[in-house]
Amino acid sequence: MTSPPSSAEVHLLGIRHHGPGSARAVAATLAELRPDVVLIEGPPEADSLVDLAAQDTMVPPVALLAYAVDDATRAAFWPFAVFSPEWQAIRYAVAAGVPVRFCDLPVAHQFAEEPLSGGGLAADPLAELASAGGYEDPERWWDDVIEHRRDGASPFEVIAEAMGALRETEESVDTPAGKRERRREAFMRLSLRRAKKDGFQRIVVVCGAWHVPALTEPLPPASRDQAILKGLPKRKVACTWVPWTHSRLAASSGYGAGVTSPGWYRHLFTAADHVTARWLTDVAGVLRAEDLPVSSAHVIEAVRLADTLTALRGRALPGLEEVTEATRSVLCDGDDVRLDLVTRRLVVGELLGEVPPETPQAPVAADLTAAVKRLRLRRDPLVRELDLDLRNPTGAERSQLLHRLRILGVGWAVPEPARRGKGTFRETWTLCWRPEFEVDLVAAGVHGTTVFAAAVSMVRAAVAEATTLADITGAVEDCLLSELDTALPDVLAALDRRAATDSDVANLMAALPALARASRYGTVRGTDTGALRTVGERMVVRVCAGLPSAAHGLDEDAAARLCGLVDGVHEAAGLLGEDTRERWLVALESLARRETVAPRLGGRVTRILYDAERTSASEVELRLGRALTPGIEPANGAAYIEGFFDGGALLLVHDDRLLRVLDGWLSAVPPALFTEVLPLLRRTFGAFAAPERRTIGERAAGLSGQRAPVERVVEDFDERRAESVLPVLATLLGVGR
Repeated sequence: MTSPPSSAEVHLLGIRHHGPGSARAVAATLAELRPDVVLIEGPPEADSLVDLAAQDTMVPPVALLAYAVDDATRAAFWPFAVFSPEWQAIRYAVAAGVPVRFCDLPVAHQFAEEPLSGGGLAADPLAELASAGGYEDPERWWDDVIEHRRDGASPFEVIAEAMGALRETEESVDTPAGKRERRREAFMRLSLRRAKKDGFQRIVVVCGAWHVPALTEPLPPASRDQAILKGLPKRKVACTWVPWTHSRLAASSGYGAGVTSPGWYRHLFTAADHVTARWLTDVAGVLRAEDLPVSSAHVIEAVRLADTLTALRGRALPGLEEVTEATRSVLCDGDDVRLDLVTRRLVVGELLGEVPPETPQAPVAADLTAAVKRLRLRRDPLVRELDLDLRNPTGAERSQLLHRLRILGVGWAVPEPARRGKGTFRETWTLCWRPEFEVDLVAAGVHGTTVFAAAVSMVRAAVAEATTLADITGAVEDCLLSELDTALPDVLAALDRRAATDSDVANLMAALPALARASRYGTVRGTDTGALRTVGERMVVRVCAGLPSAAHGLDEDAAARLCGLVDGVHEAAGLLGEDTRERWLVALESLARRETVAPRLGGRVTRILYDAERTSASEVELRLGRALTPGIEPANGAAYIEGFFDGGALLLVHDDRLLRVLDGWLSAVPPALFTEVLPLLRRTFGAFAAPERRTIGERAAGLSGQRAPVERVVEDFDERRAESVLPVLATLLGVGR
């Protein structure tokens, strides 16, 4: 039994989700048909948000974001660009006052099911149609047949016929993906029936081309579709609009319905005429912005080449392939590095959309929006550097906000490693906004309604779940950097308790650097860190007491790890005050005198004491000579060298005595054992700067008398011509001859 006949006109517009030709055809067809309702493939929960698309402040690319209320990490996006057919349908409808309804399976049902790991179709319909048309590349076939059309003729009848032929040969696959497709199409048919029942007479459905045959009259009985949808689980969801970017529309971003060239597609849709010339002019602008020489003549020649390639290949209009080849050959001189710049800036692009201020937002997202506006920050999809002066109130507030976002897991800003952690009045950040951060902001809402409140809650939760002392000191640092004053007392109390009971010296040593940095950050920001400094001083006392036992019986890997911990504590002790630093250096002096210390650790401790002027140069020479005597295993000697010179090569550059000891040891290593110590030596000296290595080699050659004169032989040297240059050189240098 089939559905009863209806007097309503139903027009099915099968489209590709992002394509300029499809978008242009949809806009022209809607203007011609003048429907009284438009059904669009998309989440029905977003019906109430459609009117926002009428605002001038809604600028694509944008996306509908749907997320589960009880778990914001379960989320999905429906992106729209200006060249998306669905966006053109929405814009037509809101401008004409025509109702818009999304007709895909509700997200409430989709989120209640397990996520799919694969797509919904067993085969690519575009690939089959392209193959039938003699094309190896389905993307190029679709571009030629649909996207490059500018004549306004409707392609939808042909698309429907082609998809119908493909689906006649489709075998029903009983997989989760296949079941989901059947459910989606069942709901689309129910939505179509509902529109007819509501009295609409001219109905336009804008959906993926693959679904057109499933919506074509005669429809199956409604009872069959209801049976398919019966008993589906539901989950409470929320929807909103969020800004999107062209790079996130690209297939390279992992977006399943993505296209390879969003920037090119936007150009095809918006350029009224002279498409190739306008595009290559834009390419020239990108290259000129990088101070690369590109003239008008280059652009003219590139246009001619693109047109010639198009004619030779029998295409109606130049496509991306032709303009790219013209760009590479003429504008980029065959340089793929320049071409990659054009691809990133223009072919893909980093255009970021905008949504109206009245768009509903999750509380944390709304709070961030207000803070960004107040602090004059830009959420830019391009990577840029931000330098902050913490003595400036605006700079300090910006720093606090960025640190709070890091606590929330929103990776908008990343501190520059070279400048972070030094306790100065400046911070440098690298900023790059990505649309998926909107989901992170929604997820943070379970911890609080503002960025501050959510960060406080997450820090407290992190401390409660901390498994090591270093985790807690990291939380202390986060509190001070982010000005989370309400959380700091609880975190400090937890730190004091854990530090008093933790008997592992390595844990204490690992925790100290963050604690010392936190103390310095507090000083910069005017925060009272007296309690923090007291805890740090007590931790150093315990480290000094436990260091000898921690340094006993270490293998090579354990010694390397302890060297790193010793370096961290040494820096921390200097930040905690002179008394603490003195206590630490006394402990290192005691450790350096122990004969059982691992060679690498012994070398590292000796270097620290020498740099701190607690050991004389003669004592260092004596210890280095003792470690490199013939009776010591060469591998142990190499490990001592690695530990000692981990602090840099300047000692060898300026101290002939140390260089002579090292040179003599290297010369005495037996050839059979030299290959054993070579990896350690390469690791040590490979870390030196190239000028340092060169200087050390020259000084070593001079010490051993091995510097040989360099003779330069020039064939066919013309002495008469050389003599003629000398008067000019004498004049330039101001000397007499």
